[in-house]
Amino acid sequence: MHMRVGVYLNNRYVEQKNTYLEKIVSVLLPEKFECITVNKISEIRSLDLLIVLGGDGTILAVAAECARRGVKILGVNGGHMGFLTDFEANQLDRALALIVSGDYKTVRRAMLKVTYCGKDYYALNEVVVQRSTTGNSFSNTVNLHAEINGSTVDNFSSDGLIISTPTGSTAYSLSAGGSILTPDLNAFIMTPICPHSLHSRPIVFCDSSVVKINQSDKNCTLNLTVDGRVIETIDGYEVITVCKADRVAEFVSVENNNFFDKLLIKLNIWSK
Repeated sequence: MHMRVGVYLNNRYVEQKNTYLEKIVSVLLPEKFECITVNKISEIRSLDLLIVLGGDGTILAVAAECARRGVKILGVNGGHMGFLTDFEANQLDRALALIVSGDYKTVRRAMLKVTYCGKDYYALNEVVVQRSTTGNSFSNTVNLHAEINGSTVDNFSSDGLIISTPTGSTAYSLSAGGSILTPDLNAFIMTPICPHSLHSRPIVFCDSSVVKINQSDKNCTLNLTVDGRVIETIDGYEVITVCKADRVAEFVSVENNNFFDKLLIKLNIWSK
């Protein structure tokens, strides 16, 4: 099987870069795999598979582009949490053996598309509309109007709103009090951040829905954040639209991967 495999490393692992690359090339090259080092996201365009060594942030940095180009992701955890990776750093040999044998499964993770002022952005974890906390753009509690499929959900007085996929439900949304969604659910979750209300609660809704968010009664500065990156600063009343993307992120996984086992281990609920 001829495959073009790329290797993308978090910058913090520069010192170990050659060690990792030598290991990967020594295993894959004799098996007729083509291996390249990816330094920029744009270099993945002709790949079949991208090996990502780093934490969840490193995965999120490449997920949207991999989804757009149909490139599978194999995540090797070199970070703290590693919730998006199926292999730890000491399991690299096992991961490479799976690639060589082809004896692996892939899991497809839903993504979000957010549209603002005619521009589209894509998120694997979450889209966040929240108050600005920097410089002259600092905002206090903001009032956001949210609707799903044309029906008003609420006017939220809060620090902002998180729209999360099942994948992202274990990230920022969880920290803000949102429920955990199992990856097989066809649903998203809207979670208010520090709501100034007794009745504002996270809302789980069908992933075929269309969400629209805008400021409801005052002109504050907002940040539009996609998978941890601030991509727009919003000063007016423009509507932000969020819906299910027409692309998915596909991850190489192991056959016996269990979501609840990972949940217990990664979130340190208890030791097994």
